[in-house]
Amino acid sequence: MKVSNLLIASTLFFSLTAVNAQQSNASDEDQSLVSQFQALEKKSGNYSANGIRYEVVRLTDLNRMKKSIFDSITTANASIKQLTATIEGNNSEISSLNTKLQETTTNLTTVTKEKDSISFFGALLSKATYKGIVWGIIAILTLLLFLFIYKFRNSNFLTQQAKSALADLETEFEDHRRRALEREQKISRRLQDELNKQKK
Repeated sequence: MKVSNLLIASTLFFSLTAVNAQQSNASDEDQSLVSQFQALEKKSGNYSANGIRYEVVRLTDLNRMKKSIFDSITTANASIKQLTATIEGNNSEISSLNTKLQETTTNLTTVTKEKDSISFFGALLSKATYKGIVWGIIAILTLLLFLFIYKFRNSNFLTQQAKSALADLETEFEDHRRRALEREQKISRRLQDELNKQKK
């Protein structure tokens, strides 16, 4: 940006210097023309007719004066064309520099935006939004972890209760089976005793 400003300033300086130099040349030519007109007036003769005063000038002096005027006009036109070309060149250069400045500003804005952003699943997010999303995900995962731990402990507690109830039931069943077996053995003995009594 500093380089473009320096380039613009130097271009304007040189074009103004050229304009001043050409203006001083034009004023020198104007002075020359003025002095030529004064010399022509001094060389001219007077002539009066019908109360009107005329100046008589030699044709060679008049032609020399005419040639000087045309040369001055040609030089002025060339200077005007040269200055116009210089101005147009400066304008196109300024336009080009403005375009480059606009591109540089756009690139700087893009780079600044990318620097202050983070790509998340292909989308550019600001750092604050990205942090919010990450902390939201962490909070959700923490809640899910606590829910999992709660469910695990609850199911573990229920499993322990079921195992304890099953062990109690198995013990009770074994007791009941043992008693039923003892009862059956007692009944079998009695039946055998009764059968034995009847046989005798």
